[in-house]
Amino acid sequence: QVQLVESGGGLVQPGGSLRLSCAASGSISRFNAWAWYRQAPGKQRELVAAIATGGSTNYADSVKGRFTIFRDNAKNTVYLQMSSLKPEDTAVYYCKIATIDGYNYWGQGTQVTVSS
Repeated sequence: QVQLVESGGGLVQPGGSLRLSCAASGSISRFNAWAWYRQAPGKQRELVAAIATGGSTNYADSVKGRFTIFRDNAKNTVYLQMSSLKPEDTAVYYCKIATIDGYNYWGQGTQVTVSS
């Protein structure tokens, strides 16, 4: 069983920065790709950023140049560094791991609110 624990959300002013963390435990050898999603009120959950086992990354157009996803393999943790935050970045952010055998595991979500 895989468990994900997210942290780092909070309230930040426009233009500010936050770093989200997602620590994984369980069948780590089965991990394939990590991703961050977000869901704003009344909207569908959307992919924000992803990082594959080999280190390749991809980002939603709306966050390119502002967000960075990176991984610490020793800690089994993935991070989302968010800079130049905008009110439209307000959402619940979820971490997801995809395993090599096709399963997806989600974290509990962490609230990010960008407001003055």
